[in-house]
Amino acid sequence: MSDYRLPLTALRAFEASARLLSFKNAAAELHVTPTAISHQIQQLEKQLGVELFIRVHRGLELSAAAQSCLPHIQEGFAALQTAIDTVQQYKDTGLLSVSAPPSFAMRLLMPLTHDFLAVHPKIDLRITTRMRDPLLVAAKRQQNESDTFRLWAQESDIVIVLGKDGFGDLEVERLMPLSITLVCNPDLARSGGLHHIPDVMRFPWIHDDRGLKYGGVPFWSKWLAHAGLEPKVHDQGGHYTHAALAIDAAVRGDGLLVTTPCLCQKELRNGSLVAPFKLSVEIDNSYFLLNRPTRRPAVTQFKQWLRPVLRGMNTA
Repeated sequence: MSDYRLPLTALRAFEASARLLSFKNAAAELHVTPTAISHQIQQLEKQLGVELFIRVHRGLELSAAAQSCLPHIQEGFAALQTAIDTVQQYKDTGLLSVSAPPSFAMRLLMPLTHDFLAVHPKIDLRITTRMRDPLLVAAKRQQNESDTFRLWAQESDIVIVLGKDGFGDLEVERLMPLSITLVCNPDLARSGGLHHIPDVMRFPWIHDDRGLKYGGVPFWSKWLAHAGLEPKVHDQGGHYTHAALAIDAAVRGDGLLVTTPCLCQKELRNGSLVAPFKLSVEIDNSYFLLNRPTRRPAVTQFKQWLRPVLRGMNTA
């Protein structure tokens, strides 16, 4: 086999000219002069010993040799681009963008990121918050959510969502299962005589509406059903889309709250909230981490850090 050492610039000039059937248009695409393109083609034809273009009155036509080799040259350039893209995945700019639901970001990520940055000080971590629309028609939900998650993953390196499916072709990792339990201000429980689960009907309730929005069943209804009680309408008290706001209301003593205890670990530890009953009910939704396939070290480092941090945080 002959050892042709063909210049890439000449091959690129040939590929563009063959695709566009014009030296002038190829020159414009490659930001050189038509004379430079013509010279490169002549040199290539001389080196190969074959004619690549047939000059006609109104432009160019491909010779039989050119028609035969053009697809292979285009495949070669495509393979080169793939190789470059693969190498670029190892390049780390230091910027790592993470998007998450507001309450997750506020109550889990933000208090913990200092530890991550202490280990990885060169990473410029940027956290944004997003909430998807969970009230889509069931038949359209999965496709629409797949498109939404794919768009978010184009805009952020890592996307954390509350859900259970609809992730499309993204890389998916379940961060933690979720359960719900009742929490409240200890003074409220003590002064109101909260001793048994049926006593909850005598108290105002706080509503974490994530249960209704993401699962169709209010957290209160699910928790009471597992306690063997008939779920009843009890609209007294505030309704909150963001769990963080509902937790703040519970700390103030506004009422009893059924929520995911992973988001109020600090309050449960410092005693500003208590979980008076041992009843913990698993729910269908979980927090998931999504990202586009990548070899960026920063993405891997963040995921490796987050897994052990969240492990075991779903206990009341």
